Amino acid sequence: MKRIVAALAALWLGMAAPAAAQDFPSRPITMLVVFAPGGATDVLARIVADHMSRTLNQRVLVENVSGAGGTIGGARGAQAAPDGYTLTVGSLGSHSAAPSIYRSIQYDPRELQPIGLIAGTPLYFVVRNGFPARTMQEFLAQVRAQPGRVSNAHAGIGSTNHLACALFEHITGARMNAIPYRGEGPAMNDVVAQQVDSACLLAPAAVPQIQAGTMRGLLVAQRSRNPNAPDVPSAADAGVPDYIFQGWNAVFAPRGTPAAVVERLDQALRAAINDPAIQRRIQDLGSIPAGGEQQGPEPLRHLVRSEVARWAEVVRAAGIQEP
Repeated sequence: MKRIVAALAALWLGMAAPAAAQDFPSRPITMLVVFAPGGATDVLARIVADHMSRTLNQRVLVENVSGAGGTIGGARGAQAAPDGYTLTVGSLGSHSAAPSIYRSIQYDPRELQPIGLIAGTPLYFVVRNGFPARTMQEFLAQVRAQPGRVSNAHAGIGSTNHLACALFEHITGARMNAIPYRGEGPAMNDVVAQQVDSACLLAPAAVPQIQAGTMRGLLVAQRSRNPNAPDVPSAADAGVPDYIFQGWNAVFAPRGTPAAVVERLDQALRAAINDPAIQRRIQDLGSIPAGGEQQGPEPLRHLVRSEVARWAEVVRAAGIQEP
């Protein structure tokens, strides 16, 4: 009798799972952003969440869970029920470099269920209005003359911004006074308020402020200038040709999320990224929407695996592991 009951239960569960997937979503979805409001990850998440809400006919609610370079939010997202109702928007830092930096990290990005890449995010090196240096070469001269005196903000240990700043110091030999924040938004706000001298900011945070004249860009870490901030020199124009850096943001679900749910979320994210209006919004922020060959779970899975390996070497060389 027990065997019959067990068999019937297994049969019911097998039938219920596809049915549940077909009904997905039947209630609002929470999209965790692993940094404080106002930064690149937050801005891009809100753009796609709004569009996905319309596609899925359910609200996609953004919740900021910041701290520890994005790993607090990353852990919460990884440990959520694998039912598609909790998603995480992570970054290069939180979902590639973090495992090499944080000994106490509670998730492995390679084991998560990828949904898809949102966009690539160029990196800007900015200074506050009123800072004496007007060019990158003037900035480097001042920093080298006063090692550790010029302040530099980033989004927290292990964040994409922190990695970008570490790479900048490694390439240029500059030594700044690094100040970690709980996200890119608070770091950006203190540059605007002239409480900190400089920062490594991703395009969605930097470009609107540069356009508004509330901070100055000394370079964009690309081989060519960005048309949304054409007055900001490229790395080569600024005299630092080897400083090439691009972050990224992507959507993840917990490991074990049903394939049919993943497919539904993938379709909704693709619909957002391929909408011309959304593409223009992302481009206006200076970011690069994921192209067709970059979209979907498998390209993101490959990206994360390659980035984890790549940044493990960089982190070891830079010596920025958690004590």
